[in-house]
Amino acid sequence: MLDDERARDGVEHLQAAAREMLAAARAVLDVVEELVDDPATVPALLASLGTVARSVAGTWPFARPGDETARPDGPGGADDGGAGGVERIGVS
Repeated sequence: MLDDERARDGVEHLQAAAREMLAAARAVLDVVEELVDDPATVPALLASLGTVARSVAGTWPFARPGDETARPDGPGGADDGGAGGVERIGVS
């Protein structure tokens, strides 16, 4: 039956996803184990994580560094005096 085949395919995909999650967890545990064994590697790891975080933040559409409109205290934010941060430009 088609439904049995689709269900079997679904289970196989879930199993593959579970295997990937286990592999990812093992990788994280390997890193943690290295940190426990050699705490001197912590600064290098934190620097790498900072680089990754900045990279991700640069691709986030509403939280780019330096984007004043993304912050509540920037233009259009809470301290804007009610102007709403919208500038209307007339077109002639």
